[in-house]
Amino acid sequence: MRHKRVAKKFGRSMSHREQLLRMMVANLIMADNIQTTVQKAKETRKEAEKMVTIARKGTLSARRMAAAYLRSVEAVQKLFDKIVPAMEGRPGGYTRMTKIGTRKGDAAEMVVLEWVAKTVVEPVAVEEAPKA
Repeated sequence: MRHKRVAKKFGRSMSHREQLLRMMVANLIMADNIQTTVQKAKETRKEAEKMVTIARKGTLSARRMAAAYLRSVEAVQKLFDKIVPAMEGRPGGYTRMTKIGTRKGDAAEMVVLEWVAKTVVEPVAVEEAPKA
């Protein structure tokens, strides 16, 4: 019986499912948004928000806990340096899911999972064409 079991299995073994979620959270941190199915996005959102909550402490212990989960030095650094300061003052709800339709192959409902606060605003250099 599955009493009080809320996580989805996705037809994968436990280790494969855990690695899938770790990879998706790390990719969300690095790319600021990911495109995936609704069910995977809901599970990824839970883990990503836990990572932000841990990182908001800002301690060495919190950094080590995040590094143990994410297994990516770049993702941990970006989480602590860019994402957490952008989420300052928010009590929760760090991510947003936007439905984008169905996937062509199997008609799975697709969403874009992204951070609520834009973390990186990089200026784009625009070159003007020479006037003739």
